[in-house]
Amino acid sequence: MSFASPLFLWYFLPATLLAVLVLPRSWRNGIIAVASLIFYASGAGAFTLLLLACMVVNFAAGTALEPNAWEPRSSRKRLLLIAVICFDVGILVVWKYAGFATQQIDYFTQLFGGSFPVAQLALPIGISFFTFHHISYVVDIYRGERRALRNPVSFVTYIAMFPQLVAGPIVRYREIADQLPQQRSHRLDDIAAGFPRFALGLCKKAIIADSLSPMVEACFATSAEDMTFAIAWLGAVGYTLQLYFDFSGYSDMAIGLGRMLGFRLPENFARPYSSVTVTEFWRRWHMSLSRWFRDYVYIPLGGNRAGAAKTYRNLCIVFVLTGFWHGANWTFVVWGCYHGLLLIIERRFGWDRTPPAVAARVGRRILTLVLVVFGWVFFKSADIGHAFTMIGHMLVPDFDGLTDVVEAALTNQRVVILIAALAIFALPAHPVTGPLLESARTRGAVGLRIGVMTVGALYAAILVANGTFSPFLYYQF
Repeated sequence: MSFASPLFLWYFLPATLLAVLVLPRSWRNGIIAVASLIFYASGAGAFTLLLLACMVVNFAAGTALEPNAWEPRSSRKRLLLIAVICFDVGILVVWKYAGFATQQIDYFTQLFGGSFPVAQLALPIGISFFTFHHISYVVDIYRGERRALRNPVSFVTYIAMFPQLVAGPIVRYREIADQLPQQRSHRLDDIAAGFPRFALGLCKKAIIADSLSPMVEACFATSAEDMTFAIAWLGAVGYTLQLYFDFSGYSDMAIGLGRMLGFRLPENFARPYSSVTVTEFWRRWHMSLSRWFRDYVYIPLGGNRAGAAKTYRNLCIVFVLTGFWHGANWTFVVWGCYHGLLLIIERRFGWDRTPPAVAARVGRRILTLVLVVFGWVFFKSADIGHAFTMIGHMLVPDFDGLTDVVEAALTNQRVVILIAALAIFALPAHPVTGPLLESARTRGAVGLRIGVMTVGALYAAILVANGTFSPFLYYQF
């Protein structure tokens, strides 16, 4: 079930909000837990049993890992933590990477005239996200940062909460632990504050991202023989915009839904294409993922405390894992290594700081954006060869235009939306639209909220009703 689907918008969401409003406040977590499992089961089917099994293991481990006066972080607790993390990572590896691993083995086996059976496993929806939630839960408890949950309903609410279950934002346990026992008394106020944020995300997804999708697909589907400078750049820039509006739209919808249910979920985007450095870009893009890797991988490895060489090593490890987390394909690994290399170069030469001169900031911002666009070509391409073909044409101008297929996908309406979406490249880093729209204290913010909720949300709802929406891009991760 997608947020941008008639089933969710016309039936599931109203029914859930109505239940939260009219039933006793103490029932909130129970309502959300049941609704979330129904939401997940509608798309994942039998994989719901896998999710439940993972929740049982991590919930039981949480209480056993909690430090106490007579047994703080003992070796037994440490071994249990390692075992639980291995279990969580093992589930992720089996279901997400078994096919990729066996394909690589089969490839090398064929070089010697043999063959190896390739695993064909369906990918459970949201497995990368609920795995990270489980790891955050047990690690935060082991560190003594939060107490373990004794109520299984509250635990299911945290892990399976439908706004963030399928595609984030990744909510660290410490960020939500104090909110789980709260019984919000201003439920109508929460809905009034959360709905504009949800509407903003719906507009981003249905009006912009989905409109750009056919054009982007036509460009990336162009064969190497027909690829041109114009098609390569149109596809790369189009995907840069589509991915941002699709994923940030999902995040806005998730944060808005969480607020309507009485939870404040962490921000996930802060105008990333306004970044002056690649380092800043990663402070603004998919921020919840960056924070997760920082807290549970980078800092435990030593962070930047043990000299330059180990800092670069830690950055490499984090970004290889970041790329591989996104998908079982060498293109994601190359994309992660590419960004890791850029961060190392910036740190090595001191380019990770914002230059004081205005002209230098403008130049660095343009350079950062171009580097990010090149990176998205690897992220989107089906294989590395196709990515290098596109990048090769992006680097060598020619006088060829668009193919008939790309021209057919580039309708007048999509041209207008593309031009409007390009404005995101020129916007300042602050203020960020989502939080501004949610608070809406100034006259301009109030006007923006009214416009999004009336014209924007209504038009987006019409598009959804006509069946013009597509699944969120991050559903595949």
